[in-house]
Amino acid sequence: MDKIVIVGGRRLQGEVKVSGAKNASLPVMAASLLTRGWNTFHNIPDLADIKTISRLLANMGVKVERGDVVRVNADNITSVQASYDLVRTMRASILVLGPLVARLGEARVSLPGGCAIGARPVNLHIRALQEMGAEVELKEGYIEAKARRLRGTTIYFDISTVTGTENIMMAATLAEGTTVIKNAAREPEVVNLAEVLNMMGARIVGAGTDVIRIDGVSALRPVEASVIPDRIEAGTFMIAAGITGGDVMVKNADPRHQDALIAKLREADVRVDIDQMGIRVLGTKSIKSVDIKTAPYPGFPTDLQAQMMSFMALGSGLSVITETVFENRFMHVSELLRMGADIVVRGSSAVVRGVKQLKGAPVMATDLRASASLVLAGLAAEGETVISRIYHLDRGYERLEEKFRALGAAIERVKDGK
Repeated sequence: MDKIVIVGGRRLQGEVKVSGAKNASLPVMAASLLTRGWNTFHNIPDLADIKTISRLLANMGVKVERGDVVRVNADNITSVQASYDLVRTMRASILVLGPLVARLGEARVSLPGGCAIGARPVNLHIRALQEMGAEVELKEGYIEAKARRLRGTTIYFDISTVTGTENIMMAATLAEGTTVIKNAAREPEVVNLAEVLNMMGARIVGAGTDVIRIDGVSALRPVEASVIPDRIEAGTFMIAAGITGGDVMVKNADPRHQDALIAKLREADVRVDIDQMGIRVLGTKSIKSVDIKTAPYPGFPTDLQAQMMSFMALGSGLSVITETVFENRFMHVSELLRMGADIVVRGSSAVVRGVKQLKGAPVMATDLRASASLVLAGLAAEGETVISRIYHLDRGYERLEEKFRALGAAIERVKDGK
């Protein structure tokens, strides 16, 4: 199993280009199930999760070609089952549920797995499909759904759910009548999916607000489209510049997606400049401690909470970081403590007292974003940090160590035992 080895203390400098968004690519590829013909997608990153959904679609008889662009053809779907072996590794696999029921009238999808960062129940997806007229049962760990044709209705989500919004939005494109999703997720990835679906011939308005209206149509057509830049990868590099006192131009980053992070970096006395190329971040010699509270978009992203905790570990005072989205997302704390951080978890909050220096240590990644937080801590730490279980990183970051090396970091991937 691979590990990442970092010798910290180097100031990051230069330019880095952000890859396409994983969390936009997955639903767009799932949307291919709604059409016949070849869909062509640009800016899809080369990640483990993309390989997983490609295998998942291929197991259904869908043709998937991956190269500089990704092409998907769902002319001849031979199976409506998403098996446990693949779904257990990636919760986003649930996104095939809505399209399958909408186009083929049935689906059998395993209950999902993925990072162990807390409960992300699929009951919201199931209830919404039932309200649209589907018969849904849970059998032997699978969601089995059937509907001759889904019917438009008003769906209210008790909590904001990105995959729930995306799943039902896709299902509603081929439903009879009008579907209105209330308390819809507002994330940029939802907007990107709506734009692609509209290119396919769907009739969706309101994406990016908490009320989305979808007028069902009889069929959709294939498209050629691009996915947005990955705002979490961009945010990770922005924080990396701050934690190393660096000077980094994050190219291809969309500043409209980074309002919450930019505000907190500036509050921490980090300089953030925006221009046509992207976002330039210049670190400070003295990091000011700031409080963070995660929230659904446009609030502070839960997917950047762990990275900000590493940053605040070197703050000049006391920071309170409150997690409101997932109840089990402080697993990186114990590893940061091994590196000399001063953090106390109290329920859904972590109290971070800044220290002058983090120390390199052997640490273990517990989930995707925790992995990134340990990389950032290692970049700023004194001495050598060895991070194991880095397969989590490969799910969400494309060539991360290569990009950091290009910025001057002493980082490499090694085989276990070397």
